[in-house]
Amino acid sequence: MARGLNGSANGTGHWPAGQEGVEARIPGQSSNVPPAIAEVLPAVVGLKTTIPEDRRSAQTLGSEREGHGIVIDDEGLVLTIGYLIMEADTVTITDIEGGEWPAHIVGYDYESGFGLVRADAPLAIKPMRFGDSDTLSLRGEAVVVGYGGEKATLKVKVASRREFAGYWEYLLDNAIFTVPAYPLWGGSALVGPDGALLGVGSLLVQEALGPGAPAFPGNMYVPINRLKSIFAELVANGRLSTPPRPWLGVYTVEHMGQLVIGGISDGGPADRAGLQRGDVLHALNDEVLDDVADFYRKLWESGPAGTTIRLRMERDNDAFEVAVRSGDRGSYHKYGRD
Repeated sequence: MARGLNGSANGTGHWPAGQEGVEARIPGQSSNVPPAIAEVLPAVVGLKTTIPEDRRSAQTLGSEREGHGIVIDDEGLVLTIGYLIMEADTVTITDIEGGEWPAHIVGYDYESGFGLVRADAPLAIKPMRFGDSDTLSLRGEAVVVGYGGEKATLKVKVASRREFAGYWEYLLDNAIFTVPAYPLWGGSALVGPDGALLGVGSLLVQEALGPGAPAFPGNMYVPINRLKSIFAELVANGRLSTPPRPWLGVYTVEHMGQLVIGGISDGGPADRAGLQRGDVLHALNDEVLDDVADFYRKLWESGPAGTTIRLRMERDNDAFEVAVRSGDRGSYHKYGRD
């Protein structure tokens, strides 16, 4: 398991008491959602996965996960957020009528966070079309759609568009941050007024308005435009053919102006090199690091997975250097019934 920072970002579970469906209210209409949104509600399905207890992500993300998926073609292809399907050996899709369908993993892109599954039989569901997420700007309006129909919709506004650096060696350009917060965010659909898909739900965040602004909870969505250039290859091959990025297996956070290792992936490159939770990270290959995003950029620019990375560290006020042979995150995890 990963030591430290072992909370889950699943966005799974149940609606909080008194919030069994947060509805978008449209004054003057008999329905609570406009026709373009109502038409695409069936395209958002429920997604359940089971993960063997001995797999690495089971300890951090759980051995049973639930969220949403979005039907995007006529042959049962469903788009979701990748952590819902990571290392899963069973996948079940639930349609808006309650029918359940077995499915299998098609692909997972660690860099974007998108995951794809396909029902074992075609679904009689009209797919949701892709929109243009670049058109969604600050204070723009959209609707979050989750599994469950109209009662699982929420009208939101864009609180910010900015870079997002996740502590798990993840960096996303131009992420979409929305308010108010949607309680069950994982794999939910961010839908434009015309019913087109603009983003896929990834996280609950406490600072949706951005750095320096008052804390205000909201959600982070991965823009759909991030998928378009990799979509065909991900469907065909399950992953991208480009060399995988170097991965260290550290969970890095910024604390009092320093980069601190908040957790270590058991058996990962950093663990094998002897790094520990609480170590302070100062430089990579003799280049001083400014923040988490700068750390990731310098790491990924150093070469492909397998490249040896030199880190300048501090532990208990003692400085030291360590060489870490990076790995491929994709080979660290297991899929199917391996």
